[in-house]
Amino acid sequence: MDYRKELLKDILPFWLKNAIDYENGGIFTQLDKRGTVFGNEKSVWFQGRALWTFSKAYNIINKNPEFLRAAKCIYEFLPKCTDTDGRMFFTVTKEGKPLQKRRYYFSETFAAIGCAEFYKATGEKQALYDAQEYFKVAYECFTGVRKNEPKINPENCKFKALSPVMIMLSTAQTMRNLDCDKKGEYDRIAKECLDEILHGGFLTDLALLENVSTEKSFVNSPTGRIVNPGHSMEAAWFLMLEGLLTNNEEALLAGKKIIDLTLPLGLDKKHGGLIAFTDFLGMPPVQLEWDMKLWWPQCETIIALKTAALVFKDKKYERLCKKFENYCQKYFIDKTDGEWYGYLHNDNTVSNTLKGNIFKGPFHIPRLYMIMTVLNETGNLADFSK
Repeated sequence: MDYRKELLKDILPFWLKNAIDYENGGIFTQLDKRGTVFGNEKSVWFQGRALWTFSKAYNIINKNPEFLRAAKCIYEFLPKCTDTDGRMFFTVTKEGKPLQKRRYYFSETFAAIGCAEFYKATGEKQALYDAQEYFKVAYECFTGVRKNEPKINPENCKFKALSPVMIMLSTAQTMRNLDCDKKGEYDRIAKECLDEILHGGFLTDLALLENVSTEKSFVNSPTGRIVNPGHSMEAAWFLMLEGLLTNNEEALLAGKKIIDLTLPLGLDKKHGGLIAFTDFLGMPPVQLEWDMKLWWPQCETIIALKTAALVFKDKKYERLCKKFENYCQKYFIDKTDGEWYGYLHNDNTVSNTLKGNIFKGPFHIPRLYMIMTVLNETGNLADFSK
């Protein structure tokens, strides 16, 4: 696949044509098969994610002024998505009036990387300030300085989750590339997150677990046994990226180990693709969509396999990468109306023809295409972080 060509011909134009709200600001993500907006609520996650996507594409792929125009439209909408306490909403109306506010601080992490990349594209000092402020709020939530209502009573169930650590690592990786005086702080946070993934109980000899006890131990329950193969693959390339950026052999090998543990658990040997969830001890997964094929785990798997192939010079990973590429071309890519379907049944029939919703928008797929462009042209994932 020619990732650069398809990114510029299909993926980004689909969103530029159909989703940017130049009237109210921001971006719509609830798009049907042909790109028609079917819902006006705006995902705040995707204000930051799309800002990052168009800014990053401008910075490393093509200096298309339409990318920057879209990014500016989204950037200027962010204040409407931010509450008076500095926390962001989860969804807003098309005009930017608040609808939902959740305990999770992923909106803030995505806004931070979006503003950071927009600053690199434009040099606007306000964008740098905004990136640092959004990151500060997210990190205060991450460390407990800002108290959030817990999802589960911590007195009776002492779990900690992998996903916040993964996202904080990736966010810190982006932030420390900024031309600012906080590089040391961001580097320290990235190291803390790396250590937590490697030594916090999540990585075992059987799987990368989504949830472990606060004492770093395995909990034999549906929550403790669950593996999210997509998260595992994403974590694998996050770790390998950190290994390349900091010359950390342990991180590189851990990324490889995660891939080797995850494929036997998540690969559908009959129909192809990576399933959504699995119980690593073979018990029934509690997630009803456990055996579905979602778009983003396939994206993360391709990135992880291609990176491993280049880092470890192992043709096994290159063959597997090509297998997943062919799978996605056959089942996920909509050759009629463009972009990707998001949700397939286990047998790879399309479950829903939408191209976007609150959780699916221009992020995982264009990130895949941009990363693969870099990997195919330079052979080094670290070049993507410049």
